[in-house]
Amino acid sequence: MHDQAAETKPFVWPRITLVTAVYNGVRYIEDTIRSIVSQGYPNLEYIVVDGASTDGTVEIIRKYEKHLAWWVSEPDQGVYSALNKGFERSTGEIMGWLNSSDLLHINGLFVVGSVFAAFQEVDWITGRPTKFNPKGMVVDVLRLPRWSRSRFLAGANKYIQQESTFWRRGLWNRAGGALGTSYKAAGDFELWVRFFRHARLYPVDALIGGYRFHEDSLSWSELEGYNRICDELVDRELKDRPGAEAHALRFFRGVTRAVKSIPKVRGIWYRCVVNNLYRLPGPDSPPRIVEEGGGWVMRK
Repeated sequence: MHDQAAETKPFVWPRITLVTAVYNGVRYIEDTIRSIVSQGYPNLEYIVVDGASTDGTVEIIRKYEKHLAWWVSEPDQGVYSALNKGFERSTGEIMGWLNSSDLLHINGLFVVGSVFAAFQEVDWITGRPTKFNPKGMVVDVLRLPRWSRSRFLAGANKYIQQESTFWRRGLWNRAGGALGTSYKAAGDFELWVRFFRHARLYPVDALIGGYRFHEDSLSWSELEGYNRICDELVDRELKDRPGAEAHALRFFRGVTRAVKSIPKVRGIWYRCVVNNLYRLPGPDSPPRIVEEGGGWVMRK
């Protein structure tokens, strides 16, 4: 007799590895940890790598030790080196990191786990960009960008919010299996450049994680340096690359650089060209992933 019940496999939440690197982060680290462990995601591997903090951070980590798969407190060579240390110990099918002052939204991990379970062909996702104030209140939720490798390299949609971004281990391995450690703040962007070589970035119309803006976060002066490094990374990616697309991207970037010194022209260029490229789907943009009727579907 045919037993349909025997063929029905119970749903298994994919294993998510989440890593937090911290150094002297006593002001916010407990909020960050609680935003993760309080979700109750049933298959979470959470790793915390501390750089030998001296301000009470270690005591807070110990308070949540039972929720951690592994943690360590020892000197390191910076945030990306610390993250690599955590990822080297990890086993999760899905991967991501959350900085020591940032937060996940309620049920953010369930969004991640269910999306990856629903679409085996999806290797890389990001949610709506959001921002928290220093008190942890959501103060900004942006529209859902349409991601495109060509437009990312053109400079039209380069700000991928790392706190909302997760990927499969297979993509991580194909892209080199480690974060670059040569940059103080652009290691995420350098990783995205490598990811785009192998997979499309799917936008998910949901809240996953957010960036907390505070006085110790990236300042506008540092942002200028960050943008400069991002431009160098893209120039390196496009250098000597043959083909019409690479030629067009180099030309577009050249025009963007040229108009920066002309205020009136710069404003028109960004409003009419760059911003539209950011908002509208490109020929290589994947569909949006949206929730309908209790499940995830893809919509153009």
